[in-house]
Amino acid sequence: MRSYDLVVVGSGPAGQKAAVQAAKLSKRVALVEKASQLGGASLNTGTLPSKTLKDTIEYLHGLGRRGLPQLGAELTRRLTLPDLMARKDRVIETEVGVVGHQLQRNKIEILQGTASFVDPHTLSVTRLDGTVDHVRASIIVLATGSRPRRPSEIPFDDVMICDSDSFLRTRKHPASIIVIGGGVIGTEYASMLAAFGITVTLIDRRNQMLRFLDQEIAAALATQMEENGVAIQLGQEHLNVVIDDSNRPAVQLHNGETVTADMLLYTMGRIGNTEALNLPAIGLDTDQQGQLPVNAHYQTALPHIYAAGDVIGFPALAATAMEQGRLATCHAFQIPDAHEIKVIPYGIYSIPEVSMVGKTEEDLTAADIPHATGRALFREMARGHISGELHGLLKVIFHRDTHALLGVHIIGQGATELIHIGQSVLTYGGTVEYFVHNVFNYPTMAECYRTAALDGLNRLQQAKCQPAAAA
Repeated sequence: MRSYDLVVVGSGPAGQKAAVQAAKLSKRVALVEKASQLGGASLNTGTLPSKTLKDTIEYLHGLGRRGLPQLGAELTRRLTLPDLMARKDRVIETEVGVVGHQLQRNKIEILQGTASFVDPHTLSVTRLDGTVDHVRASIIVLATGSRPRRPSEIPFDDVMICDSDSFLRTRKHPASIIVIGGGVIGTEYASMLAAFGITVTLIDRRNQMLRFLDQEIAAALATQMEENGVAIQLGQEHLNVVIDDSNRPAVQLHNGETVTADMLLYTMGRIGNTEALNLPAIGLDTDQQGQLPVNAHYQTALPHIYAAGDVIGFPALAATAMEQGRLATCHAFQIPDAHEIKVIPYGIYSIPEVSMVGKTEEDLTAADIPHATGRALFREMARGHISGELHGLLKVIFHRDTHALLGVHIIGQGATELIHIGQSVLTYGGTVEYFVHNVFNYPTMAECYRTAALDGLNRLQQAKCQPAAAA
């Protein structure tokens, strides 16, 4: 039996960063991965592949915005969904190599196989050839990730009816597709496929998409998706999903309507990958979604066993998973660098992109916190006209009295990059005046911050002057 300071189970963002952090502390580290490729769902079936598809489609879609609609349409006609998948595969192959090289140069031992607890400090690792190794560690980090939920009543065949994993293996080029689920994954795929010219129907039982977003931004996203060709049906419970007589997926809705298409993508929920770990053997329990509860330091009920990433649930972002894994290792080996993640940016890689950090107007109103808002429209920016991005919006929210920045909400191309300026100011407790007192490059979309800040401060000043003017 081999012994290590740390054994990490799972090579996704959380596992990778947990392992590398320990290696930087000169610890002996092993990483167990059951899949044939490193990188977890983030690299192979989630974040990276979907964002690569979006990037390619965004390029084609952007030609029309830049005054070249005929060129964009011609390229789109020549390309198929499998063509886009081929580019996605090349990007994944490159990134898997990058991850593997990083682990190897940090002298992290990679064990290919499925991990299962024997006792609280010992794991058995079953290789693909059936042989079993045993490893022991002082500290264990569980970063096993998640997988799409596949309800038994949905007749998945992974050809015409797919989840978000099997969809990435498709060799079909559908003219139409039904997306069930208006969460982040469903919204991203629905918007990008519509921008690629595929007829999309998005169905969700909830009455609002992406309820955690600022409602103004969520409404703007829904409007732009509809303008791009997405038929959005909210508040609709799907009663039945079948393959109809014409060999096409059909969805019967609660309102009596039946929607058909060439393909169906089911994107409602994900399940933690914990069933193979034999957690009952060490007394650990999961919730109904297979997720592990942890404390503020990512410790499970057994203090030497940590968990990070999708397996602990919300927010289930690759970016936060990376930091959770690193912080878990820091805490385990008593490194003072550990801190609580307080400000998290959220990015939705839809077309158009959406990103946010901090509080929404709805949050602040519910908490009775006095606040003011300022807005900048992308069409007011020279850069907006250069890039053809005329429908975007950047919104800042700040405290009415102290002017402390409370939130930033953006919709439009590059939103997930642009958000980090606001994140920095918010993290360090800055005021909205920061954006007024600093010069931004011209022409850039970053200028939106200054325009939005001036808009908000001017509106606030006008509101204060109104009573005096009336008198």
